[in-house]
Amino acid sequence: MQHLVDAFLDYLTVERGLAENTRVAYRTDLAQFVEFIQRRGVDKMNRVRHQHITEFLMDRRKHDVSPRSLARQLSTLRMFYRFLVREKLLAENPTQSVDSPRLWRTIPNALTYDEVERLLAAPAAHTKLGLRDKAMLEFMYATGLRVSEVARISLSDVNFDAGFLRIVGKGSKERIVPVGKQAAACIRRYLQEARPSFVRRGQRSEIFISTRGGSLNRKTIWHLVKKYAHAAGIAKHITPHTLRHSFATHLLENGGDLRVIQEMLGHTDISTTQIYTHVDQRRLKETHYRFHPRSGRRGVS
Repeated sequence: MQHLVDAFLDYLTVERGLAENTRVAYRTDLAQFVEFIQRRGVDKMNRVRHQHITEFLMDRRKHDVSPRSLARQLSTLRMFYRFLVREKLLAENPTQSVDSPRLWRTIPNALTYDEVERLLAAPAAHTKLGLRDKAMLEFMYATGLRVSEVARISLSDVNFDAGFLRIVGKGSKERIVPVGKQAAACIRRYLQEARPSFVRRGQRSEIFISTRGGSLNRKTIWHLVKKYAHAAGIAKHITPHTLRHSFATHLLENGGDLRVIQEMLGHTDISTTQIYTHVDQRRLKETHYRFHPRSGRRGVS
């Protein structure tokens, strides 16, 4: 495969007259791609299929490569394969049916079900501080609230008997969000066993407070989520918004209505919520590539 890459790089230098820095960028992109497909057991360029291109870009996205860099890498691969086809070194161009990574810009990162369970189990719930943190994580995943909303949610905002909370979100828009039984039970336990010992002079209305009796700010919540993700052995990049994305993604995967999810998230425009349909479509495509006997996977008879 390397001789094909070298031929392409020579073409860029001799016929296109590209600068050395540009040539180095192309070489780096192609080296990463070759390494990736070789790990997938692909040892010849004519065995590369469009799903290998997609999987490569998805793998790069998981390593926090920006959409702009992904678009550049796909552009490199398209130029490379057009060159191979034009020079009759390859019969087909596998990049033709690959969507531009620019379409992935708003697709959020969500946790798997297993990762959620590990994250929620990470705090030491036998301690008061761990119980607070577990209640907070359970609450975030159960409701899909924004981190700013979690920080200011008050005792009067939640009706535990009815299983609902009332929150005023962006644009002063009020919405009602269900609170699941597991999250409600965990929060009740925290309110009974831990929170009273955190309260200092003067009562605070916020549900989640610090050990000194103050409110938790967004930065503190962000650090706590990162801390427990690390403790749970979750390698992917996680922020409080990841729990919001996971909430919406898992609802959709299990048959939730998009309009209802829109209401719970507090999205004014349905198009904002529709990013989660792209997540579900991507999951379906990955499943097809892995398991369908006619998907073009190598080694399928």
